[in-house]
Amino acid sequence: MSDATRFDTAPEDRIPFPLKIVYGLGAFVNNTLAAAIGGMIIVLNLGLGMSPALVGLLGALPRLTDALTDPLMGYISDNTRSKYGRRRPYMFVGAIAVGVVFAVLWQLPTGKSEAFYFWYFLGGSLIFYLAYTIYATPWVALGYELTPDYHERTRLMGVQNFIGNIAYMISPYFLAIMYMPMFGDVVTGAGYLAIMIGAVAIGLGILPALFLRERFKDVAAQEGGESQGIGHIVMDFLRGFGKTLKFKPFLKLCVATFLVFNGFILIASFQPYVIIYYVFGGDQLAGSTFVGHSGLLQAISALGVIMLVTWLATKIGKRRAFFFSTGVSMVGYALKWFCYTPDNPWLVLIPAPLMAFGLAGLFTLMPSMICDVVDMDELNTHERREGMYGSIYWWVVKLGQSVAIFGGGLLLVGTGFDVNLGGDQTPEAITLMRLCDAFIPCLASAIAIWAVASYSITEEKAHEVRVELEARRGTT
Repeated sequence: MSDATRFDTAPEDRIPFPLKIVYGLGAFVNNTLAAAIGGMIIVLNLGLGMSPALVGLLGALPRLTDALTDPLMGYISDNTRSKYGRRRPYMFVGAIAVGVVFAVLWQLPTGKSEAFYFWYFLGGSLIFYLAYTIYATPWVALGYELTPDYHERTRLMGVQNFIGNIAYMISPYFLAIMYMPMFGDVVTGAGYLAIMIGAVAIGLGILPALFLRERFKDVAAQEGGESQGIGHIVMDFLRGFGKTLKFKPFLKLCVATFLVFNGFILIASFQPYVIIYYVFGGDQLAGSTFVGHSGLLQAISALGVIMLVTWLATKIGKRRAFFFSTGVSMVGYALKWFCYTPDNPWLVLIPAPLMAFGLAGLFTLMPSMICDVVDMDELNTHERREGMYGSIYWWVVKLGQSVAIFGGGLLLVGTGFDVNLGGDQTPEAITLMRLCDAFIPCLASAIAIWAVASYSITEEKAHEVRVELEARRGTT
């Protein structure tokens, strides 16, 4: 079946643009909270003097709970039966809870011991991530069911990815806001900033719950059965978890995401080191400036890439659009070998717009493709399990990110880099750093393209699945 097969989007399958924006506001809330909890935690070291090792531990430990809470919340959402739907009640309550908890978390009392701050922040973070899961998991699942149309799904995910990326253009300024003189000190600044972020999370986060409708809530109610006690629920959860992980089209998308995303994360720490210690010979001030220039250009370029990839996917299919966006990013990564040179530092900027194609394309196309996977799963299992699919997909992303960050540190040590040498790093270390920086993400992306090459859900196949499902449900 060809990716080139085309079916027009019916008027009733289109999501009005204002409602696409409403769904995208959920992405803005989601990404703002993720960036804030990760970026603001440095205050524990800078403002309270906590050991960097303990700060790192506080950043990692709460995320381990995601391995259980994400799929569990996906299962709960999939199996909820209420007049308000399967997703919207949790999103409404979750948005309020996560906003309040985040604001309270950063109201740090003064004059306490390091142990007090550690346990206070660990306990608060666990509650925050639970509230975050209650909001984010149903929000992701809701996006999978807003439209049954192959192309409208891509347009929706393009809009939400575009709006969500705006959060990453704002979050780098959080530290500067916390240091503003009006707050007196950075800890107090963090407290006020957290209140502002919490208010935004509540105000914007409840909008998808209020204004979006769940297209398949009645279908899920008809296909779902009555609970038969806690034992049945546990077994049903485990069965659904196993089925999801075994479904080959979904597994291929997870593998591709793991490779593209974590190929980038694995070497994310290399780029600043290569720029500072190779391009600028150890000049940290000049090097860090160009690190910032490159990052900003890549973030801005990502917004244009999202629009281009969204349009391209509606013309040539999602799979081919993935090949294109990932292939362009590979060119960008490879160009770092040639453009990162002390002869002309401004060449550092050339690969940035091309590298933006990797993640911007990935997180536009993969959620849209998972929508199609959920339909095929329903055809096979007679169940609507958007929550389970969304939670496991993003758990794979977060798990891989943790592994990649840890592996990136080991890889940097393995190159022979020694911070004490400053600009006098050995030629071997510099060469290995440059090789890893340029070609590890290229290799990972190439394997991802190979994995998706056998992905079987084309536009034609997705259309056939939809026709069969609607015939079985007695709908059109």
